Amino acid sequence: MSILALTSNTLIGTAAAGNIEYNGQFYGTDSAAARAQLQRITQGTAVASTSGTSIDFTAIPAWAKKITVMFSGVSTNSTNVKQIQLGTGSTTYTIAGYLSGTSIMAGTVASLNVTTGIGVYSISASDNLSGAVTLFNITGNTWVASGTLAITGATNISVVSSGSIALGAALTAVRVIGSSTGNPADTFDAGSINILYEG
Repeated sequence: MSILALTSNTLIGTAAAGNIEYNGQFYGTDSAAARAQLQRITQGTAVASTSGTSIDFTAIPAWAKKITVMFSGVSTNSTNVKQIQLGTGSTTYTIAGYLSGTSIMAGTVASLNVTTGIGVYSISASDNLSGAVTLFNITGNTWVASGTLAITGATNISVVSSGSIALGAALTAVRVIGSSTGNPADTFDAGSINILYEG
């Protein structure tokens, strides 16, 4: 049995074929035999969604190709749809051009079309949303979304969410709001939100 010992987390020159792991980072080669690095899953810092009108996650690295937005008991003071908006700067969020739909399944199906964000259905101000919506980079700066959540409270109802958006630049941030428009309006009053991102 052979043992490979790495003394540095910097690869010099062209990486050998195959994969090498060091300190949780994965290295290999791309189709052009140049050095490539695939990042491990990175967890953000959970933010209590108990105040304010937006929950923002910034400084998402350019190599991220998959981002999961996680909700745990999230509530606002209004019945407006929750929206996930993608940003191309620390304070620049895209608020138009989304092709998004969200539905609830509670005996009958109710749906909403949302063009100002990736929509997550809400029924009442007492709703608590738990679940996740995952964003996938399909090509260039175009992202698609798919998620399943639950409204918990007096009744437990399933929520589905999906959509897409072509950004004008690379994604660097994600924002969650409650609003009937693309601007933050509703005040968060319960729960927490966090993200995972990976290359």
